[in-house]
Amino acid sequence: MHAAGSDAVPIVPIVPMELLILAGGLSHERDVSLRSGRRVAEALRGLGMSVTVRDVDASLLGYLESARPDVVWPILHGSTGEDGSIRDLLELVGVPYVGTDSAGSRIAWSKPVAKTLMARAGACTPEFASLPQSLFREVGAQAVLDIVLQRLPLPLVVKPAKGGSALGVSVVTDTDELPRAMVTCFSYGENALLEQVVTGTELAVSVVDVGDGPVALPAVEISTEGAYDYDARYNPGRTEYFAPARLTPKAERAAAELAVLAHRTLGLSHLSRTDMIVDSDGVPWFLEVNVAPGMTETSLLPQAAQAGGRSLGELYRSIVAAAQLTKRD
Repeated sequence: MHAAGSDAVPIVPIVPMELLILAGGLSHERDVSLRSGRRVAEALRGLGMSVTVRDVDASLLGYLESARPDVVWPILHGSTGEDGSIRDLLELVGVPYVGTDSAGSRIAWSKPVAKTLMARAGACTPEFASLPQSLFREVGAQAVLDIVLQRLPLPLVVKPAKGGSALGVSVVTDTDELPRAMVTCFSYGENALLEQVVTGTELAVSVVDVGDGPVALPAVEISTEGAYDYDARYNPGRTEYFAPARLTPKAERAAAELAVLAHRTLGLSHLSRTDMIVDSDGVPWFLEVNVAPGMTETSLLPQAAQAGGRSLGELYRSIVAAAQLTKRD
């Protein structure tokens, strides 16, 4: 198992290729996806690679059939980009692509499923309940909330069971805040995840695998006033990042090992980002994993790569080259 600061990410031999980046889509995270796609394209073009950036629309299949790019990189956030569907489509077309396959994406996209599998693999993850909006209508909202509070004492994090960029996420510290948090959550998805708060240092640990096994990049520590919400993630100034994170060597190793465990346990490929909390005892707690990490100027995987002394362009090119050689079942 590789840890941050251990082996350098190996460089895969590069051959000329045509890369298609998919960015945009129709999810709530469209703007982030477009920004991510542009940043990756700029980095790769700076190395002389031929890169086309396209949205996901009715002309996509025709373009794939006619252009036949060597590799597709789906930098799509939200449901279509991360729930396995676009990857199913690429597999049907038969084009190599960057990232986790459709099966692994479906597992990672569902936070309750990912947390359950990680707990079975021996990872610490906060206690939680996953409840659909339909259950509140059938059983009665107040009755459901009452039993939740008996089982999961405050404070709680309420968030969509499937989603990203902290959209629809609330931290509930008072009983009266819970109904509003549920309404906010259900505006972004049918299923809610209610999770006990673990206090400590918030981290994102990215993992890359370009053919020699998964390697954890340096952990990025996230420090923000208030919630680490959508605005805090993508608008510079509200959040302070420390890359590498301010951790003891032991906690650093444990965080890296948890991220690699998530990558392996959930069957991920090429790149992933695991979000976690390291408590006061140095124990990392798994929160969720992302198969299509953001690549904007404030995103965490690029910060981690640079903290590890890697050129973003070179790293991205190695990932693309590895994707071209990946055999999908």
